[in-house]
Amino acid sequence: MSHSTEQGHFPQEPRSAHGSPKYKLILIIVVLVAVCLAVWGIIERGIHYHSLTNRTEEAAIPPVTLVQPQPGPKTREVDLPANLAAWYEAPIYAQVSGYVKMWYKDYGAHVKKGDLLAEISTPSIDAQYAAAKAHYNVILARYNLAVITAKRWAALKGTQAVSRQEVDVQAANAAAQKAELEAAEYEVERFQALENFKKIVAPFDGIVTSRLVNVGDYVNSGGGNLSSRGTVAELFSVADIHRMRVFISVPQDFASVISPKIFAELSVPQYPGRRFKADFLATANAFNAATRTVTTELTLGNEQHLLWPNSYATAHLSAPSDPSILIIPIGAVVFRAQGTQVAKVVNDHVHLENVRLGINFGTTIQVLSGLKREDELVANPTADLLEGDAVRTVPTTHGYNDTPQASKDDDQKSINSHDANPAEAGSR
Repeated sequence: MSHSTEQGHFPQEPRSAHGSPKYKLILIIVVLVAVCLAVWGIIERGIHYHSLTNRTEEAAIPPVTLVQPQPGPKTREVDLPANLAAWYEAPIYAQVSGYVKMWYKDYGAHVKKGDLLAEISTPSIDAQYAAAKAHYNVILARYNLAVITAKRWAALKGTQAVSRQEVDVQAANAAAQKAELEAAEYEVERFQALENFKKIVAPFDGIVTSRLVNVGDYVNSGGGNLSSRGTVAELFSVADIHRMRVFISVPQDFASVISPKIFAELSVPQYPGRRFKADFLATANAFNAATRTVTTELTLGNEQHLLWPNSYATAHLSAPSDPSILIIPIGAVVFRAQGTQVAKVVNDHVHLENVRLGINFGTTIQVLSGLKREDELVANPTADLLEGDAVRTVPTTHGYNDTPQASKDDDQKSINSHDANPAEAGSR
């Protein structure tokens, strides 16, 4: 080894690993990956920025659901409270004063016209009746004597036996006796009528709905049964319920359609699920100043006596309507200083249109002018929605923004299916 040193040969230093081609390749790959990651990050950030910008711009445009005006219903329907009354109902009072001798008909009794309900004992009237007949007989005897005397004096009129003055006096006396006889006859007839009032009879065929009298009660000719408190009440009430009257207070906005064409289906608490059809009978043609309603009377048959007087019922009233008048949901109407408006959507922009409204049906309302059938409206416009604002249409929620006509059709199908039920039809 020393030999080699001596000859001038020096040992070679090892080559550095940083200068190897393999290291350079790895370095290049790392740099490229870093550049790619940086570029990808910048691109992805740009994409997210543009996406966020688009979403922000999209969120700035209010979403709306659209509805279209629908044809109005063919019939108008409303539920109103109703009162049932008998076809005829009469409270029966006493026409003579006395004590109840006996009553013969109780609550719920079926009676015919003229049936005896009760008898009243009237000793004072009996005595007055007897006295009136006796007085009549006295006046009758006087009258017969006056007639005979007048005839005899008249026969002597042409002779010197009597004067003409005396003949005239006897004729006048006969006329006066005749007048007294007629007065006595009328008095007998008056007491005869009072005697007839001792018997309380039914005024027509019907049912006894109340009996407010008992044996021994004192009844007053001034108006009925004089109770222990001094108040006057009827002795009996009789009602004819072969037909019933239905009284409904119809609101003013519904009164315009009252006509012989309307009818009502009644439901009563004692027969759940049953309907009774009532037809138009009459209307008052005047409004109650306190309630702004008009009393309307309907009628229905009650041959089976299922319905009773003074019952409460709910009347489902139906009347013809004009389907050519469009209707919209009430939520689509906005009330502003410019008037009543709706928000039309034209080319994804809002156009506020003034409209004239008609009858309010509850969830929908008539539009008399300002809309066409093909118009598209914002279902629930917000207060800050202005003319020309851009909007974004979103699908309607099923069951929430259904068209009003669809709900009307469903109601009509329900009514038709109900009418087709034989059990329901039988109850009418």
